[in-house]
Amino acid sequence: MKSGHTGWRHLLHSTGYSLKGLKAAWRHESAFRQELALCVPLLPLAWWIGQGPVEWILLIGSCLLVLVVELLNSAIECAVDRIGTEHHELSGRAKDIGSAAVMLSLVLAGFIWLLLAGQKLLG
Repeated sequence: MKSGHTGWRHLLHSTGYSLKGLKAAWRHESAFRQELALCVPLLPLAWWIGQGPVEWILLIGSCLLVLVVELLNSAIECAVDRIGTEHHELSGRAKDIGSAAVMLSLVLAGFIWLLLAGQKLLG
């Protein structure tokens, strides 16, 4: 349903909806809270590990990617659960695929962090 807002007013309303979504994820999704708790101390560490802007973007971006994918996975799970609680093969598949996306984002982030931290520590 369109709100009819354009320009700055649309941006303001969209930002409000986004913040509402982040608040809901924080309140209802333990995986999001855990991943955010992991990212918070890693972000300042990225400035020490990274050897310049490209590495900083890789380190920080990989953390943010995990959070983005977790938000999308949570949205998929909410939509599937809204449709019904009975077991359905496609519902299970959708949830499994969302979970796999989170896992791959975590593997990518771990790989980036291990590679760049190893380079920093081992020379």
